[in-house]
Amino acid sequence: MNPPPEPVTPDAEKTPAPDVAPDVAPVPDVAPSPSPASDVGPAPDVAPATATPSRVTLRSDIRASWLDGLVALVVTAVVFVILFVRIKSEASSTLTVMPFMADTSAFWMYYLSQAFGWSALLWAWGTVIIGLLLSGPRPARLPLSGPRLERLHRTTSLNTIALIVAHALLFAAELIYQDTDAWPSRVGTAVLETFIPGGYNSGTGVWAMPIGQAALYLAIPLGLLFYVRHRIGPKTWRVLHRFVLVVYVLSVWHTLLYGTNVWYDGAFRNTVWLLQLPIAALFLLRLLRPARRSERLASPGAHRGSKAGWGLRLTGRVAAVAIIGVLVAVIASGRDGGRTVPPEDTSSTHVHDD
Repeated sequence: MNPPPEPVTPDAEKTPAPDVAPDVAPVPDVAPSPSPASDVGPAPDVAPATATPSRVTLRSDIRASWLDGLVALVVTAVVFVILFVRIKSEASSTLTVMPFMADTSAFWMYYLSQAFGWSALLWAWGTVIIGLLLSGPRPARLPLSGPRLERLHRTTSLNTIALIVAHALLFAAELIYQDTDAWPSRVGTAVLETFIPGGYNSGTGVWAMPIGQAALYLAIPLGLLFYVRHRIGPKTWRVLHRFVLVVYVLSVWHTLLYGTNVWYDGAFRNTVWLLQLPIAALFLLRLLRPARRSERLASPGAHRGSKAGWGLRLTGRVAAVAIIGVLVAVIASGRDGGRTVPPEDTSSTHVHDD
């Protein structure tokens, strides 16, 4: 029996992301006033036309997401080729973690899972960026109008969920493919190690897998709650929707903790950190200049709410500044306190029996 490769969900469980759009109330249905009756003869017995703007639905957004989804698949294919070439040229740090994975014909499905993981993280990043632009002060010029940007935000959110699910399913399929037990045992083991927290109990995966699974299981409901916000109430939706950033943080954490492509300090890992700087800056700007007046930080004397609420808002702004400072320090130094160099010998800790 070939045990599954030790690292868990590749680089980006991502996941991430889903919907960070502001709570825009749907346009009310207003019927135009009927035209006055004609002077000749009685008015016809016909009900006046009613202008009924269509409500945004999950089905309509799925239909609108095909182009964004196609781009995501193209990006995934490009990432897969890059990973494949790096393995072939022995330039990938994956081989220092798991030397046996140099056999690309045997582990191509694992690399495809990695590719979906990276594209999921990239789409989650874009979704969060768009969401912060929509919920905070918008730049004077944007390439898309507000409604089109909101629709793009929703479609990238849906495609992020799809990429995350594909990433996880391919990882499970790889475990089934490498296993030599009977089919029921293969499937059971794959489901346990991929989807059940605590099921993967090897190495760093003891922590990395539950983190990635948490991102997956939070991303799906938080991304889809937008389509039922009229049932749960806009205020409840806004409160829950803020946890999308938590999902994204979990995805990045999972990637840095267990992504074999960014296992050690270097340019690739540093790039992941660099991509977090725009999100942190937009998040700080969102806190300093919120779109809703009720969320602005007034002076303690002018604050209408509780002192605890004022203190919490102040703490959030200070924390955002601190996060930016940490990111700048990590990016400038190229060190994040993680693994620095590959060990001279990995055969004793990464065994692969044929």
